Amino acid sequence: MKTNGNFEEFRIERFKFKGKKATVVFPKEFCEGRKWLFKTEYFGAFPELEEAMLAKGYAVINIENGTRWCMDSDTERQNSFVKHVIKKYDLNEKGALVGMSCGGMQAIFLAAKHPKHVACVYLDAPVVNRLSCPCAVGRDVGENAMYEEMKQATGWTVKELIASREEPLDYLGKLVKNKIPCVLVCGDSDNTVPYDENGIYVAEKYRKSNVPFKHFLKAGCDHHPHGLDNPAPIIDFITENY
Repeated sequence: MKTNGNFEEFRIERFKFKGKKATVVFPKEFCEGRKWLFKTEYFGAFPELEEAMLAKGYAVINIENGTRWCMDSDTERQNSFVKHVIKKYDLNEKGALVGMSCGGMQAIFLAAKHPKHVACVYLDAPVVNRLSCPCAVGRDVGENAMYEEMKQATGWTVKELIASREEPLDYLGKLVKNKIPCVLVCGDSDNTVPYDENGIYVAEKYRKSNVPFKHFLKAGCDHHPHGLDNPAPIIDFITENY
């Protein structure tokens, strides 16, 4: 399984949008409907799915975030970016969101707050509760560099998050209400973003609905590697629901 990709065999446009680095990777030939994926964080990481979808004629887009911990300003910039590339490149009005780890949090917020341009979401070991990751409340993780990173980047503390109702898990109901299909991939031994504190809430919310949902729980798998050894089931879910 590859951990990084540069998509060098495809045409790539790089530019600045609202002060952040933006990237659009074009397929050699567009599929019907000029469809696209939005990798919401960690662009190029574990790229098998994106490479496969490019080969199928889907574009892949990304914009840099101010912080991976998903402030409102990032979500709003993402939404503006999506509208910009749809118009500029004559893309489909809806796309598939690909959210790995903190990118899963980014995808949940974007889909919940701006569902108009979201056809479906693929969440992989998603952060659903920041009290779990990066705060590690109730777990002894020693020196917590991720929590310090979040605190410095956003100003948020554990105390503020406890009082907040602005966690990704609080927005899952909006994805279901808007009938946004979801495919979820998690490791059952994830020590960074524990499944029983994060991904399980996605599974529970969707299983109580009639919205299309597929779940792959990888036995004995930690936070990495993301994806599946064979991404075909994820590809099938996206193409069936987009």
